[in-house]
Amino acid sequence: MELLNSIIEHINYIGAMALFVIGLYTVLTHSNLLKKVIGINIMETSIFLFFVSIGYVHDGSSPIINLGGGRVIYVNPLPSALILTGIVVAVSITAYSLSLIMKLYEVYGTMDLDEIMEIRSEATNE
Repeated sequence: MELLNSIIEHINYIGAMALFVIGLYTVLTHSNLLKKVIGINIMETSIFLFFVSIGYVHDGSSPIINLGGGRVIYVNPLPSALILTGIVVAVSITAYSLSLIMKLYEVYGTMDLDEIMEIRSEATNE
């Protein structure tokens, strides 16, 4: 029973780890560049979940003006602010990666990394 309560209490961390492993597996096992970008996005999402989970405080309130005068537990706003910046960077990197994949497809006619490397090695050998 104690193990179950511990798992339920830390489900956000377990979910973040599971998402990260899924994304890492996708990046390492697929040779399609589009699938690699999707795997990287899954990994980024897991990091966002992890940071937001760190900032969460049980029964905490928003750090806004306290008119009650009593002792109040606040939620840390810094992880949420950092995640907003991280989301902007992640979207920018994804857009840039997709534009590079489009250019690679125009040049090589494929999005498969193994085929691109094979075409490049044939071109250098000739």
